[in-house]
Amino acid sequence: MMFSQVAKFSLQKLIGRRHLSGFPAPRLFDYETVTSNLSVSDAIEAVEQAFSALAKGKVDVPMPMHIGVEESENAGPGDCHIKGGYVSGTPTFTVKLACVSFYKNLEKKLPPGSGIFIVVNAVTGAPLGVFQENRFMTDLRTGAAGAVAMKYCSTESQTNVGFIGTGAIARNMARAAACVRSFEGVAYAFDGADEFCKEMEAETGMPFNVANSAEALCGISDIIFTQTPGGSLVLEKDWLKDTGVTIIASGSDQPTKQEIPNDVLAAGKYISDLTKQTSRVGELRGALQANIMTESDVYAELGQIVNGEKPAREGNEIIVVDLTGTGAQDAAIGQVAWDKLSKL
Repeated sequence: MMFSQVAKFSLQKLIGRRHLSGFPAPRLFDYETVTSNLSVSDAIEAVEQAFSALAKGKVDVPMPMHIGVEESENAGPGDCHIKGGYVSGTPTFTVKLACVSFYKNLEKKLPPGSGIFIVVNAVTGAPLGVFQENRFMTDLRTGAAGAVAMKYCSTESQTNVGFIGTGAIARNMARAAACVRSFEGVAYAFDGADEFCKEMEAETGMPFNVANSAEALCGISDIIFTQTPGGSLVLEKDWLKDTGVTIIASGSDQPTKQEIPNDVLAAGKYISDLTKQTSRVGELRGALQANIMTESDVYAELGQIVNGEKPAREGNEIIVVDLTGTGAQDAAIGQVAWDKLSKL
């Protein structure tokens, strides 16, 4: 009897192992494959739909996880962000690991950031693909969110578009903006604005000029994209046009960052990508801590604007759209990447 029970248990373990090993290995897509086959235009529709679903409560988005790697002889400095999400009814969900600010890498001629997306079968729970994207897909979905914000929170007549900060995210914001409407671009940065303007003008076919200061840029811009490291404020309320400005801010994604002054946030309509997140790591955090705003002062989340629950621009008000990056966007770009690259 005892032998029979042992044999039965052993057989169950063997069957269990076979079942577990029955999943095929996930496909690995290297950086070159990812970057040569995906563009920001691929992501815009999916990200718009994800914001819509998020506002309807149809996305499971846990709060981001942050791992700080302090500098020592053996490690760092650097930061690791882990995000993910599942959009109800879609065939996959996504978990993303993004590493940033590993500045010692520059001494080794390596980039300071890296990352992977893991796209998982929502039916079986088995990983389908691992995308070595090194923040490329993150930047695409951030640019796509910028396009959604511009589409719904500005008007067709707002065609003077400013870019404060001219790095990788700014390039995707410019590409995404070009998918929304024709515009005249102006850029300001401590370094790299000339190169940015030349590249974006050649790529988008839109005219781009360099501003000699952030104040000068604000004075002529109807829409302002800000995408800096977030270590200091990038504009002032008195610099803004009085004919209605839309600010789309994406530089703040940690509790230590802020680009937009609190008085600007409180002056008009503040729209978050996800309030429970922007209150902790976005522009809203600073205004809450200063007791200038409360969460009840949030006009809407972006998905509510997409769904038509509230109007965005109604006159000459200041609109600030705070983009901290949500797991819904990661799920959206993950699905897009799997749908497109799995056919290669």
